[in-house]
Amino acid sequence: MKTLAEGSKEKLEKGRVVNDFSIHVATVNGSGSQSSNSVLMRSIFQMGIPVSGKNLFPSNIAGLPTWFTIRVNKDGYIARKQEIDILVAMNPQTGIEDVKSLTPGAVCISPVEMKLDLVRSDVRHYQVPFSELAGKASENLKLKKLLTNMIYVGVVADLLNIDQKQIDEAITKQFEGKAKAIDLNLNAVKIGREWSKENLKKEDPFQIEPMNKTKGKIIIDGNAAAALGCMFAGVTVVAWYPITPSSSLTEQLIDYMKDHRIDKETKKPTFAVIQAEDELAAIGMALGAGWAGARSMTSTSGPGISLMAEFTGFGYFTEIPTVIFDVQRVGPSTGLPTRTSQADLISAHYLSHGDTKHIVLLPGSVAECYEFGMEAFELAEKFQTPIFVLSDLDLGMNNWMSDPFPYPTKPINRGKVLDAKDLERLGGFERYKDVDGDGIPYRTLPGTDHPAAAYFTRGSGHTEKATYTEKPEDYKNVMDRLEKKFNTARKFVPAPIVETVKGAKIGLIAFGSSDFAVQESRDQLKAADIQTSYFRVRALPFTAELKQFVEAHEHIYVVEQNRDGQMRELIRAELPESAAKIQSIRHYDGLPLYAQFVTDAICAQEKK
Repeated sequence: MKTLAEGSKEKLEKGRVVNDFSIHVATVNGSGSQSSNSVLMRSIFQMGIPVSGKNLFPSNIAGLPTWFTIRVNKDGYIARKQEIDILVAMNPQTGIEDVKSLTPGAVCISPVEMKLDLVRSDVRHYQVPFSELAGKASENLKLKKLLTNMIYVGVVADLLNIDQKQIDEAITKQFEGKAKAIDLNLNAVKIGREWSKENLKKEDPFQIEPMNKTKGKIIIDGNAAAALGCMFAGVTVVAWYPITPSSSLTEQLIDYMKDHRIDKETKKPTFAVIQAEDELAAIGMALGAGWAGARSMTSTSGPGISLMAEFTGFGYFTEIPTVIFDVQRVGPSTGLPTRTSQADLISAHYLSHGDTKHIVLLPGSVAECYEFGMEAFELAEKFQTPIFVLSDLDLGMNNWMSDPFPYPTKPINRGKVLDAKDLERLGGFERYKDVDGDGIPYRTLPGTDHPAAAYFTRGSGHTEKATYTEKPEDYKNVMDRLEKKFNTARKFVPAPIVETVKGAKIGLIAFGSSDFAVQESRDQLKAADIQTSYFRVRALPFTAELKQFVEAHEHIYVVEQNRDGQMRELIRAELPESAAKIQSIRHYDGLPLYAQFVTDAICAQEKK
């Protein structure tokens, strides 16, 4: 396989590079560059070209370096690309380091006063008097700093030949309803574009040409998609405590429900959102609401999951439905709050002391964030238990291209809930008794108008009738039934996505946002005559397909974004007889996984 530098150099030597490169914008956090980067990305998307956008930002409020990367790829690859083709170096703090990271032949657009041409002579430099141009855009000092971002949009647009109509449309959408802001930003782009056209001679191969691959598609982040799913699922109580990178999930959900969940007659909200004093209180409120019959949820990240352990075990043992979204970040401890990870898998799956196993959903796209946002509530009430949905910062906070989400048509299923008529017919019920042989008991909701509806919810030892007990056989019966319920879930959780290639000796297993890089890596391996099959896990517990897939291949590589190979260890525990052939490919530096890393790791292990 070619190295990244060799592949980049070969591509440049062939001449024009059309719709296949990355744009890396280096700025300062809090400088207002988010809007300009969104405009740049959306303009390219509107020209029919597949894109993705990743924001690498610091965990403080403002002042530290931030980077935004737009991947432009005609073939639809949207995972992170390690190499940088076009650098817009606007931050003096990182300018030298940023330009040193470029491969030979790459492009650097920078303020003239930074003199980055003295750092690298094998890079094509376009130096721009941004401060002077910003002065033409506005005399207001604050506005000049903000409009500088739109000036680099104009320069990039000219050099890459991005359609000005699409930029106009993107700016109008970005600043919708703010006529003055629209005019100011349109003018700044015009100033940058015209200066570039008059003063810069294009001497690089990168080019944008219209395509027709994004028609009907949308751009959205995973947190917003999950919030939509929760709203359509009928969530009525949200208890949360803000934490990066999950905060925007609840914030978006609040906005959606303010628009769509207000009673038309009373004008009052039909939902409740409570910001608790901490994560422990939040999960306690969510469980209380779930017990009372509401569809409830909380959203958090790794540190919050740690705090929720005791209450989550309570929900498991007392069998109360709720949904917990964990948008994973780098740990342990505070870790790296604004970097991505898949290291909460084992923690969430076994959260609590004692013997506990939770159902965990693992969305691998924004579409699945939406889908699983709905499915989680169905499963929570079906199995009367907390359900985890594990996203991550890359999937949750970054911009992804997707087909539009389908409007839900399936009616809501509350699971095994007995009403007054059921109780009248039955004469009563035993809260923790397995009547149907699936491990799932029946429940009633508070306020059910029947004398047999009441029961005690107990976090201590209890019988099938919900009375207190410390008898060994009673405790064992409860634990065995909970295990049976967990095994029943194998038939109802989202099934894996499996692609078996005839004759392939290598089987790849991945989950979550790793899917984008793995899909691209498989194409790279195929080009090198290495055939692979692929199994994407979408939930715990595992389904029957896992054993079949592992047994069908000589080598199994589990690709994941954590140090300890957590998914590999769960699979080995599930299939101990196959443990020796299940190996791990682990990426855990906090940056999103990229295809070449997977490809190189597999090639290296296969050579052994």
